[in-house]
Amino acid sequence: LPARRDSKLFTKDLLFAEVPVRVYLPRVPSASKRRGIIFIHGGCGIFGSIRGYERICQYIARKSDSVLVSLGYHLSPEHKYPAQTSDCLTATVHFLKTAENYGVDPERIIICGDSAGGTFATSVCQELVNRRDIPKIRAQVLIYPFLQSLNFNLPSHQKNAFFALFSRERAVHFILKYLQKDCSMKEAVLAGSHVPQSMNLKYKKWISPDLIPEVFKLGYKPPPPASFLPQVHEETKEMFHTRFSPLLAEDAVVGCLPDTCLITCEHDVLRDDGLLYKKRLEDNNVKVTWHHVDKGFHG
Repeated sequence: LPARRDSKLFTKDLLFAEVPVRVYLPRVPSASKRRGIIFIHGGCGIFGSIRGYERICQYIARKSDSVLVSLGYHLSPEHKYPAQTSDCLTATVHFLKTAENYGVDPERIIICGDSAGGTFATSVCQELVNRRDIPKIRAQVLIYPFLQSLNFNLPSHQKNAFFALFSRERAVHFILKYLQKDCSMKEAVLAGSHVPQSMNLKYKKWISPDLIPEVFKLGYKPPPPASFLPQVHEETKEMFHTRFSPLLAEDAVVGCLPDTCLITCEHDVLRDDGLLYKKRLEDNNVKVTWHHVDKGFHG
C-alpha cells in the first residue's frame, strides 16, 4: 500500500541505536505522559517492513492515544539470525531509556508483535527479566506467535496442515530459510527427527498434545514415533535456543514476565503454541488475557 499520512499523528523516522524505527505521536497535546507501544511486525524474520504495517500502527496509535514505535529490524538472509532478536532488544532498551523524550511514561510501555514479531516480543520480555537498570515492560501483546520448534505434530498442526495461507510445510520451510539451513531437511523436521528422545522427554512437561484442552483436539491422531537423525539435529541446534523457541525458557524466567494478552486463531498451525504458552504463564501466576478467534487464520 502507498504511504499514507495520518492527520491526527506526527510521524518520525529515526534510528534507535542503529535500528530503523518509525514513531507515531498523537498531535493533540496531553495533560499527562502518554502510554507507549513497541510494535514488532511479523514476516518470519524474512519479510515485512515498517511500511507494510503502517496503517495498522497508525490505527493502534490513534485509537489508544499512545506513542507507538514500529521497529524496522534487519531481515534475514542479509542479516543472519539472531540479528532480528538483537535489533528488537536493542531498540526496546533504547526506548525504555528515552521514553520521556517522547512524552511517554516509562512505567506504561507495552510490547506487541504478530507471528514472528510475537516471537521477538516474547524473547525481548524474557531477556529483560533480570534487568534492573531500565523500567519494566508493563505488558506483552502476542498475536498468534511462533513459540516452539520441537513439535510440528500438535493438534493445530494436523488440523491446519494444508491451510492455504500458512500451511504446516510452509511454516517449517520458512524456519529453515530464516536460519539459512538446507531446506531438504524439511521432512525430517516435520516428522520430529531433529529432536533427540532425551529432549522430548525433558520438555514434554511444556510441549505435548496432552496439555491442549480437549475441545481443541477433535480428530487428532498421535503421529508414529520418528527416528532420530543426529546430523539433522546438529544442523538445526539454533531451533532449541530460548530466543528462537521461547516456550523452552525455565519457570524462573516465565514467572517474572509481565501481564500478557494472547491472541490465537482457530485456523492457524501456530494456535497450539499460543495455548501452551498461555498454560505456562498461568501456571507461573502471570496474569493472562486470552482472545481466541474461532474463524480467524494466520495473517
